[in-house]
Formats: sequence, structure tokens, C-alpha cells
Amino acid sequence: MYNTILVPLDGSKRAEAILPQVEELAQQCNAKVVLVQVLDPIPVVTSLDGTTMAVDPLTIERMEKKAEEYLVSREGALHEKGIQAETHLTCGEVVPTILETAQREDADLIALASHGRSGLSRALFGSVAAGILQGANRPLLLVRSR
Repeated sequence: MYNTILVPLDGSKRAEAILPQVEELAQQCNAKVVLVQVLDPIPVVTSLDGTTMAVDPLTIERMEKKAEEYLVSREGALHEKGIQAETHLTCGEVVPTILETAQREDADLIALASHGRSGLSRALFGSVAAGILQGANRPLLLVRSR
């Protein structure tokens, strides 16, 4: 049924709420799991006088290393359960990058957890799940994390 399942993660326990369902599906279908984490483009800081400067490269390097270690640990947990898995760490706008990765990896399914934000929080931060739902051209598995 599914050969490749794409799972966007952000390093949070809430995002990991999808993993039990993904593990079960991957084992039943003998599917490969592709874990992806999208880091925001290189952040810049704007001072009070309007000048901008990039965040310290060492800070960015630490963020990338932490994200990479996180993905490798999740990949290892899947391997321990006999599930074929790989990871992708990338930078960009979250929703378009996830959709591009799904296309590039020829994912049969995108599986993710919704953080369940509503009201002002959703308006301020947007909804990755809603963006994926609107833009995906393939099946989705969406669970609401609490």
C-alpha cells in the first residue's frame, strides 16, 4: 500500500505523536520512513536603528548539529524496530519545503501531528498541518497531539 512515508518532525514531543502510527504502518507495508526537519532560513536580527545582521554562524551551526543529532536518534529508534529509515535536514520555508521533499522522495504518504493551535496562536504562527493539507497532492495521515 505505502512504499515511502514522509514524516516531518520539529524536535518536539508533540510532533513525535505521529510516530507510533507510522511505525505500525511501516511494519505492515514494509515501507521506508523518511524523517525530515526543516530549519528556518538563516535568521537575521534587526536592531532598533533598523540595521540588520545575521545571527552568529556558530549559533546556526549548533542549531543544525542539534537537529541532525535529533534526527539520527529518531532514525536509530526506527532501525531498532526493523524499519528502514533515512533522514533529511534542510533549510527553507517549512510547508513548501516539506511538500518539495515529499515530491522528491516520491512519498506515498505524508504523516504528521497537528499541534492543535487555534485562535491568536494559529494566526501568529500559522499551521503547518493546514498548509500541508492545502498543498499536498498525496494522502495524508494527520493526528492531533495534545
